[in-house]
Amino acid sequence: MSWDVRAFDTFAPLYDIFMPPADRLALRKGLVCADRELERIVEVGGGSGRVAREVGATVVDPAEGMLRRARGRGLETVQGVAESLPLADGSVDAVLIVDAFHHFPDHEGALREAARVLAPGGVLVISEFDRSTRRGRLLDVSERLVGFDSRFYTAEELQAAIDEAGLDPRPLEYGFGMTIAGVKE
Repeated sequence: MSWDVRAFDTFAPLYDIFMPPADRLALRKGLVCADRELERIVEVGGGSGRVAREVGATVVDPAEGMLRRARGRGLETVQGVAESLPLADGSVDAVLIVDAFHHFPDHEGALREAARVLAPGGVLVISEFDRSTRRGRLLDVSERLVGFDSRFYTAEELQAAIDEAGLDPRPLEYGFGMTIAGVKE
């Protein structure tokens, strides 16, 4: 188990106190990019379910402490990692990754998995922090100082990675907090 997962397991009870609320507008902009009805939504790296509860998503996360908090909110949970999702091919209409992508050890693998589980017309929505901004650089340094193995992208790099995974990238929000969607053709 990585340091990142152990840390989130340990700090699960305090997580929601320190995390800002999800950007509902950016999430909605991403979800409306889907070319299909959204019946099954999963949030990968969804932790305590603070975002999943906004859209009725299933939480997929490796940290049992975070999943307990999500279940306490009445959310469906699945223990798993982004690089090997325990979901069937084409079984999901939308995949959300909010403030978590930088913690995944294998970004390319996580994007391939998101593309695999998406049904045609489904959408991947990633809300993340752009390392090319002043606040992004500060966050990058801060996370490394506390021992996280985080890796942040610029908006352009994330768009290119989504494209490489076989999804049609659609940038929605730029700045420190960026949101980029990818639609499965």
